Amino acid sequence: MKLFNKQYIIALALVTLFTTGCDDFLDENSVSYQTTDNYYVTEQGFEDLVRSNYTKLREIHKERDLVLMGTDLFTSTSWDEAGSGNQGNVLNVYDTRFTPNVGSTTKLWDLLYSQISRTNTTISRQNDVQGMDADLIAIRVGEAKFLRALAYFYAVQQWGDIPMPLEETTTASREVIKVPAAQVYDQIVKDLEEAEAALPTKDNTQYGRATKGAAQFLLARVHLTRGWNFNSSLGGTAADFDKAVGYADMIIADYPLESDYRKLFPLHAENPLEETFPAQNDQNAEIVFAVQFSDNILTNGSDNDEPSEYQIGNDYHSLFGGDAESIPGSPGRTGDYNRHGGRNTYITTPATYRLFDPQLDTRYHHNFVEAMYALTDVNDFVPDLNDPDTKINIATGDTVVYFPPWNSPASNADKGMDVGGSKPYAVLNLDEIGINPNTPYHVEDMTPLMWKFWQPGLPYDEAQGTFDLALFRSAEAYLIAAEAILKGASNGNLGGAEVYYNTIVDRALGANSGSDPMRAQEPANLSSMATVSYRANGNLDIDMILDERARELMGEYSRWFDLKRTEKLIERTSSMNPWTRALGQLKSTHYLRPIPQKEIDRTIPSIAQNDGY
Repeated sequence: MKLFNKQYIIALALVTLFTTGCDDFLDENSVSYQTTDNYYVTEQGFEDLVRSNYTKLREIHKERDLVLMGTDLFTSTSWDEAGSGNQGNVLNVYDTRFTPNVGSTTKLWDLLYSQISRTNTTISRQNDVQGMDADLIAIRVGEAKFLRALAYFYAVQQWGDIPMPLEETTTASREVIKVPAAQVYDQIVKDLEEAEAALPTKDNTQYGRATKGAAQFLLARVHLTRGWNFNSSLGGTAADFDKAVGYADMIIADYPLESDYRKLFPLHAENPLEETFPAQNDQNAEIVFAVQFSDNILTNGSDNDEPSEYQIGNDYHSLFGGDAESIPGSPGRTGDYNRHGGRNTYITTPATYRLFDPQLDTRYHHNFVEAMYALTDVNDFVPDLNDPDTKINIATGDTVVYFPPWNSPASNADKGMDVGGSKPYAVLNLDEIGINPNTPYHVEDMTPLMWKFWQPGLPYDEAQGTFDLALFRSAEAYLIAAEAILKGASNGNLGGAEVYYNTIVDRALGANSGSDPMRAQEPANLSSMATVSYRANGNLDIDMILDERARELMGEYSRWFDLKRTEKLIERTSSMNPWTRALGQLKSTHYLRPIPQKEIDRTIPSIAQNDGY
C-alpha cells in the first residue's frame, strides 16, 4: 500500500487536476497552485478531487496480467518447447519463479491502493466542503464509495486478507494491518449499499460517472462471489445468492440487451482493404459502466507520475496475438491489422476456439481473424523454400494465411504450397497454431488474431484507442443470475437458471436463435472432433456457465476472478492452457497471490505473507 506523506498528497492532487478526463462530463481547466486544505473545501476543488478518482480506472485495467494470463483462455506461444529448456511465462507456468517479486503483483497492488487513497480522501473531505449543495455532495461521495468498493473487491479476490484503510492518509506511517477477507466484504457491501442509495439512475448528460445501476451491478457480482465463500473465509451465506439474483434482475430491467453483439465493440471490416471506418458508438444501452477514453490525447491517459504505458489511450485493440507484418503483401509497420508494437501479450489458447460453434455463433466471427489478406501485390513469390523454381504472383486482396474452423480442418492436400499442399496461401489448422515452423507466408509460432477490441484507423504502434472499455454489461447480469440460481437461489423475474443462460446464447446466434450451437466435447483434446450442444436443456452446470462467460466476456477483465470464485482455476487452466499443462505447478496456493515483497519491506511490523510464498 502506498504510504503518502502530506506533501506528496498535495503534489499528487495537483497533478490530477491537469490530467483527468472521462469523455463527455469531465471538463479540465488549469488552476493556479493550491493546497488541499484551501482547494478541496471549494465546490470546484471537491469536484476535481472526485474526477481524479476516475483516472485510476484506466491504469488499473491496463494491469490485466493477473486477470487474463495464466487462465484457461490466454497463454503465450511456443508451448511445444516446454521440456526442451524453455521455461515459459511464469504467469502461465506457476513455478517457483512466481514469487512476491513478480512485477504484475506489485503494480496492481500499488494501483489499487493508490485508488483507495484517493477515494478515502474524497470521502474524508466531504464535511469540509463549503457552498456546495448537500445532495450533490452525497452523490459525489457515493461515486467515491463505489470506486473504493471496486478497488477493494479486486484486491480482496487477489490477495485475501488485506489492509483496509478507510480514512485519508495525512501523516507518514509504516504501520499496516491486514484485516480478514470477510470484514473487507462487509465494507464493500456497506459502501455499495450507501452508493446505491445516493447515486442517480443513468443520465446521458453525465455519462461516465458511477450510477445507481453501477452500484447494483457490482452488488450482484459481490454477493455472487461471497456466496461461494472461498475457503469459508468470506462470510458468505445462501442469502448472498438470492441477493445476487435480485440485483441482476434490476440491471436486466434497466439495461436492455443489444440485439447485435458486434455493436458492443469497435466496428471493423474483416479485410482491411474493405474497411469503411464506420462511426463508433461506445455508449450502448447494454453497458452499465465503462472505463472512459477520449479522442483528445491530452485527456486520454493517466497521471504523469505513473509509468509511460499508462499515459496513452485504450490499448486493448493491440494486445491479443499474433503477427501481421510477416505475411506476404504486408506494407510493413502499419496499423492495418491489430498492430501490437511488442505488446501482444495474450495468445488465445487453442481450446478456447473449440468452445464456439464457428458456423452459428456470431461472436466467433467478430472475435477472431479467420483469414489474412495481401495488402499490396507480390510478384515472383516463392511459396516453398524447398522448391525455389516455383514462383507465384500474389495480388492485392488475395488470401495469404487462412485458419480453418476447428470443426472443419484442412486435409494435407488442402494446405498451402509452403508445406506441399495445393493452396497458394498458408493454411494452419487449430492443432498447428502457436507451434508451427517459419515459412515464406508467416513467422514461427503463428497464431490467429483475437481482435474483439480492434479499433480501425489508429496509427502504427500507438495504443491511443478512444473506445470505452466496458466493465459491466447486462449480458453478464443474466449469467450472474443463472449461476446464483444454480447455486440454490430462488428463480428470478425471468424464471429459472436456464432461461437466463439461454437468452445470452440466443443473442449470440442471431438469426439462428433457438438452434443448437455445438462446441467440442473435449475442448483441450485437439484431436477429438466429438461435439456437444451448449444450449441448456436440463443439463446446466457451472462448467457450462464458465464456457458461456468465456464466449461472451473473453478479454473483459474478469476471467481469473471467474475461475477463482468457482474454484475451477486448477482444473480448467491445467487442462486448457498448454504451458500450464506442460510445465505448470499450479496448486491451491495460487488461489491467492503473494503479497508484494516491496509492501512487506516497507511496513513495520512486516505484514504476513500469504501461505506458500
